Amino acid sequence: MRTSRDAKTFNTSYMTNNSQAIYDARILGRGKMLTLGFQHMFAMFGATILVPVITGLSMSATLLFAGLGTLIFHLCTKMRVPAFLGSSFAFLGGYAAVVAMGESQGMSAAQSLPYACIGVFCAGLFYFVIAGLFAAFGAKKVMRFFPPIVTGPIIIAIGLTLSGSAIQNCSQNWWIALLAIVIIIVCNIWGRGMIKIIPILLGVLGSYLVAACFGLCDFSAVREAAWIGAPFHWENTAFAVFKNPNWGLVVSAIIAILPISLATMMEHIGDMCAISSTTGENFLEDPGLHRTLMGDGLATAVASLFGAPANTTYGENTGVLNLTKVFDPKVVRIAAILAIILSFCPKFSALIGAMPASTIGGVSLVLYGMISAVGVRNVVENQVDFTASRNVLIAALILVLAIGIKYGANDSISLGFTSLSGLAVAAITGIFLNAVLPGKDYEFGKNQKGDTSVDFEVNRVKKS
Repeated sequence: MRTSRDAKTFNTSYMTNNSQAIYDARILGRGKMLTLGFQHMFAMFGATILVPVITGLSMSATLLFAGLGTLIFHLCTKMRVPAFLGSSFAFLGGYAAVVAMGESQGMSAAQSLPYACIGVFCAGLFYFVIAGLFAAFGAKKVMRFFPPIVTGPIIIAIGLTLSGSAIQNCSQNWWIALLAIVIIIVCNIWGRGMIKIIPILLGVLGSYLVAACFGLCDFSAVREAAWIGAPFHWENTAFAVFKNPNWGLVVSAIIAILPISLATMMEHIGDMCAISSTTGENFLEDPGLHRTLMGDGLATAVASLFGAPANTTYGENTGVLNLTKVFDPKVVRIAAILAIILSFCPKFSALIGAMPASTIGGVSLVLYGMISAVGVRNVVENQVDFTASRNVLIAALILVLAIGIKYGANDSISLGFTSLSGLAVAAITGIFLNAVLPGKDYEFGKNQKGDTSVDFEVNRVKKS
């Protein structure tokens, strides 16, 4: 059952016919297709590798399941949608919350991350639930329970609760951190073409190279690493948890991370609209939003089981589509295969692991701030009425609970049988209050600009 009854009215108004600019594999030839595949891999690269750098997840597993996740998504969407799936920034707060809960129980970060992966796995499965509801009832009825007054403040809280870790990393060497920030800003504001599409990658490379020139990096692990090896290890996967499970932390991880998927699903809808507008095809109608959600959710669930980050459709690659006017999904699948091949090189992962903390801090400072700014944008572009007491109460409690528990209660509060992170408490509270308080006025599909205003990436390239 399709969601076309909502998708037709939602997306038709801004669709354009770009058929004259579309080139397929028969016209381009194998050489050009391969070149374009490399370009797509290069576009997603900077953001995709940043998530494992920040969280401590496996770099090789990240690349492997970015590639496999993209192929899974294409299978779920009838091989028609030219989208690349890379690491999602939205779940950074969830990983940090679960690691903090694990450390409070005497576990290391490496031991805690598989528990976070279980939470992300359940978040991926939750995509199937929402996709089924979309197919059965339509987007308008479902999204009534997840309006911007809930998702916006949650997104704001994600960025703010992560800000402390970014400052700690920056403090290792503020000059290197500031260099990364300056490069990102310059490339994002004044860059042209591919430079504007990959500001994070350029910020990482520029500050990393300067740090290496000043002897601030330790490359001993790079010299010792093999050229070819397995992209993941069993002890880093979600399966390792069940050898000697801490069931309380399992439940806590699920409750802490699952609500974040509400924000990422809104991001997904925005991505699908951007890709549809760029290519001139209404992918919300065919293959349908329920199929694209299932593809994204399945890719995330599979990746998390093997210790890789959650996946999401990438705006960088939509920008490449807009620049090249080559909309053939085969090009994106070539990029996915290239990412899979690169994942089998441990020496590359070690090179990324040698990156100084100050570089990570500088990039994270921009990224976390942008996440919070996206939440503000989500509230503003949906014209949330803050003269209404219900909206003020919902936003106020979400923000205060998320930030207060993070910095005032050591990241979580105990309920006896489990612990809840600030983000989990805030999300549950916001959803509940929105459901029970009178005055709900949000209607999905009425404001296309507002409905697609959730985007966790720094460099969205939109088609007007």
